[in-house]
Amino acid sequence: MAKKKRAIELSDKNIEYDTEEGRVKVIRFNPNNQSVDVNLYVKEEKVKSVSIAFAHLPKPIKKLVRPL
Repeated sequence: MAKKKRAIELSDKNIEYDTEEGRVKVIRFNPNNQSVDVNLYVKEEKVKSVSIAFAHLPKPIKKLVRPL
């Protein structure tokens, strides 16, 4: 049985980027299913927390997260 890896906490690195919907802040990376937990902010107000696929992140953000 495969060993489960722990989620990597990224909230202290303040990784953020802008989208059409608002500002997205990366919270943690889960290497088991290659997903990233993010918070969506609109006008400095938190709207929702979602989990997105790592592949859907912009390329410069992927370089900052570097899941190895």
